[in-house]
Amino acid sequence: MNSKLGKLYLIPTTLGENEPLEVLPISVKKVVEEVNHFIVENKKSARRFIKKITPRKSQPALVISVLDKFTSEIESKSYLDVCLEGIDVGLLSEAGVPAIADPGANIVMLAHQKNIKVVPLVGPSSIVLAMMSSGLNGQNFAFNGYIPIDKDQRKKAIKELEKTSKTKNQSQIFIETPYRNQKLLSDLKSFLTPSTLLCVAVDITLPTEYIKTLTVAAWKSENVDLQKRPCIFIIHKF
Repeated sequence: MNSKLGKLYLIPTTLGENEPLEVLPISVKKVVEEVNHFIVENKKSARRFIKKITPRKSQPALVISVLDKFTSEIESKSYLDVCLEGIDVGLLSEAGVPAIADPGANIVMLAHQKNIKVVPLVGPSSIVLAMMSSGLNGQNFAFNGYIPIDKDQRKKAIKELEKTSKTKNQSQIFIETPYRNQKLLSDLKSFLTPSTLLCVAVDITLPTEYIKTLTVAAWKSENVDLQKRPCIFIIHKF
């Protein structure tokens, strides 16, 4: 075994069809140029990103392992074995940063268990960028993932998040599958208290970016098309 362990690089990608270096620092390009072993959610889009950020990199030289909902735990546990031979590995996000509302946290934990150095690289996180631009409580916030689909459960979840926000003075962040965004916005207008603040952040970092924070009462007269667009929702009840 090589006495020098390889590193696990956490490699961010763009949030849409931007040119990579418009939103990613040159340090990301340098790492992608040097690393040949990648753990990704989708091989096709990963290869496309790698080619876009490093056009001269040899595609046949890439060793790509897939980490998705079909990947078994036994299989994924072998993905860092090459690090024990001194070879660096890149955990590549499908969009944004790895392991934040994105697969990969188990791989990062595995690296810690094997004493492999974890190196996070700077890149766009839609959650952080939305929080930054919302005007809501950046000192105290929580990311809650997806809201339930069932109407009764959804209403209960939304009301509980609103209550938690007021009790803890904590902004509550959540997301929805893009084709259900419009329905969620409609439900938020219906279920939340009129004075509650709601931020809707869509297509962050893209030319079509739209970010607005209004009271729920004010949102009722706003029309915005969220259909099939990546969106972050944040609420705060004072």
